[in-house]
Amino acid sequence: MGSSFHSLPPLPRLQQQLRRCQAQVSKAEAWHGELPVPVLNRSWLQLEVINVAALLERFPADSSAHAPELMRFRTLLQQDVPADAAEQQCWEEFGADACHLALRRFWMEQQQPLHLWALEDYLELIERYRHSFEEEPRTMPLLVLPRRGDPQRLQCHWI
Repeated sequence: MGSSFHSLPPLPRLQQQLRRCQAQVSKAEAWHGELPVPVLNRSWLQLEVINVAALLERFPADSSAHAPELMRFRTLLQQDVPADAAEQQCWEEFGADACHLALRRFWMEQQQPLHLWALEDYLELIERYRHSFEEEPRTMPLLVLPRRGDPQRLQCHWI
């Protein structure tokens, strides 16, 4: 067959891309925002490489659990304030409507996620990636996208 299409098959191509990313991480003198984060699209067996600094732009994180109203409520509970008194205090500080809206956004994100990952997941990735520069061999994250229609979030594997 006289095809002019000479690209590598999917798996060797992915391995080659990952090796280039790992070489970039190995050669880096220090952790920085331009380091690669490979993102695997399982449905199409394609790898997109994003730098650390662009992660949140490409994949916004769910921060609904970190709304000031909810954070204050949790803080009060940790201080052994009864739940009904903590709720009342939050209503006084933020207003009942703001508290209801924060709670509604949080529960909507839990039931029907609009984001592929939570803020905690992003922060953990950043912390672990930075920490990997303190040891050898260095590791890097590989993010795996969920398949379309799959309720899963981004999966992070360290390679």
